[in-house]
Amino acid sequence: MEIEVLEKTNSKIKFLVSGVKTSFAGSLRRIMISEVPTMAIEWVDFKKNGSAMPDEILANRLGQVPLTYDRKAYNLPSECKCGGKGCSRCQVKISLKKKGPRMVHSDNLKSGDKSVKTAIEKIAIVELFGDQELQFVATAQLGLGREHAKWKAAVVGYKNMPKIKTNEIDKKYLEKFVDICPRGVFKSNNGRLVVKDPVNCNLCMQCTEASKKDEIQITPMEDTFVFNVESISGLKPEEIVFIAAKILGSKMEEFKKALKKVK
Repeated sequence: MEIEVLEKTNSKIKFLVSGVKTSFAGSLRRIMISEVPTMAIEWVDFKKNGSAMPDEILANRLGQVPLTYDRKAYNLPSECKCGGKGCSRCQVKISLKKKGPRMVHSDNLKSGDKSVKTAIEKIAIVELFGDQELQFVATAQLGLGREHAKWKAAVVGYKNMPKIKTNEIDKKYLEKFVDICPRGVFKSNNGRLVVKDPVNCNLCMQCTEASKKDEIQITPMEDTFVFNVESISGLKPEEIVFIAAKILGSKMEEFKKALKKVK
């Protein structure tokens, strides 16, 4: 297996994986989406809510705010020593007390742990008018995307890496093939058609359909995949990939142990 990072920002990562099967790529994607633990608000105890937004809608909105957390400090409630009853190792209190007129943002939330804070500042929560007041104490905890969308770690997509072959092309048709590609994969250079960005190809096959004499041939590489991972949680994209790979490895080890018990 070989891995190459193609692009990386604070919220996104694009990488190439070669030497793996489709089943591996699919499993890795599903784990990144649904099995990487993230922090989100689960319970909200409203003391005052004078806003126009009902408690249920406001609580749901608060649950969608992505939160950072110290991975070494918190456990999933189901794996905590307290048995899920709630303690400082699996829960954290978040409070807010604001009076209008003003817009309440995510960075107005006050956390009982400095490592647990909003991952994105200035997320609009609710607008308070006049002397309207909002006051609550919320409980945040770790969870998994398969349990609720608010714990979803990332938006993940992958595709087969395309293998592009260009044959001899009549010069008068060069611009035709350059223009027909919606992703800007080709360019003309000194009377030849050149592949400038094969990773950007999405295998739409418009160019091959226009090739009457097999000027362009594209085949998906069955063992090579391009992953796009965008974090929508308090975790960095590279952390999500690392955690997912570790979880997948643990699942395989459990499977091996179970298989040995089969007679």
